[in-house]
Amino acid sequence: MEVSFLGTGTSQGNPVIGCSCSVCKSSDPRDKRLRSSILVKTDKLQFVIDTGPDFRYQMIRENIKILDAVLFTHQHKDHIAGLDDVRPFNYRQKKAMNVYAENNVLEALRREYAYAFELSKYPGVPNIILNQIDENPFEINNITIQTIRLLHHKLPILGFRIGSFSYLTDASNIPESEFEKLKGTKTLVVNALRHSPHISHFNLKQSLETIKKINPERTFLTHISHGLGTHRRINQLLPNNISAAYDKLKIQC
Repeated sequence: MEVSFLGTGTSQGNPVIGCSCSVCKSSDPRDKRLRSSILVKTDKLQFVIDTGPDFRYQMIRENIKILDAVLFTHQHKDHIAGLDDVRPFNYRQKKAMNVYAENNVLEALRREYAYAFELSKYPGVPNIILNQIDENPFEINNITIQTIRLLHHKLPILGFRIGSFSYLTDASNIPESEFEKLKGTKTLVVNALRHSPHISHFNLKQSLETIKKINPERTFLTHISHGLGTHRRINQLLPNNISAAYDKLKIQC
């Protein structure tokens, strides 16, 4: 299985246009972070987790021609704003896009993209099939995906596990019962927003504590704000088996 990091950044806590902080001024391409999303590719399936505002550019940049499904962690705008741009895949693949999310997220999508779900649709609107998931495992093309319950402040959201790979973003807390689902994770991706505490995201200290508890072989940090610093500086602070992810990074799991 190949995992591509489409974006590793966040709208939360990043400077405004014109900022001259060390990350904005950096010439290191690893410091150019689009909104967080990944592409998962197996021999049976290719899907994305979250379609933020940068989704269209991410698909063009990675030359993605086939997309089987979209999974959503939660309904915040920086994770769903690009869904309209599944249209080219509808056209190329001659079929609707399957979307998987919890019921409250599906309701948000119906509101946000009401024109895509009207009985009498305007020609060319996105063709989307909504599939409700919950805390139980589900399958797409015979690939089993385990959902992981996370809390984003008080909002229940989802992480996902595929085989020995687990993806957890926007978490500020993981209920104790969910750690059983994460046992045996070899490759972990988890959010680490900044150094100082935040009400709805792990900071670096909390992320490292979570990693220690899960005990994967290797970990990549994502959903990184400018408050965590440059890629080079972040990695100087981390153990050898933990590193900051960056846009366009590809890993084998």
